[in-house]
Amino acid sequence: MQETLLQQGLDITLFGMGIVFTFLLLLVIGTGVMSRIISRYFPEAEPVSHTPSPSAGNDKAHLHAVIKAAIKQHRKRR
Repeated sequence: MQETLLQQGLDITLFGMGIVFTFLLLLVIGTGVMSRIISRYFPEAEPVSHTPSPSAGNDKAHLHAVIKAAIKQHRKRR
């Protein structure tokens, strides 16, 4: 039995779409599995809480002075 050209085109289209769908499905499943393996054996480090030191006010004053000097120098160049 001889198939028509339209039927052959439809068969090839569905076959190609099936292969692409299968590949993408395997890609999603593989990525999910790898993500679980990585997160299980290599967990992210806990964030370290930074407590401000007593000299934090002094650091801010120094930073303020440095910024003022930089702005003054920048304005001199104009």
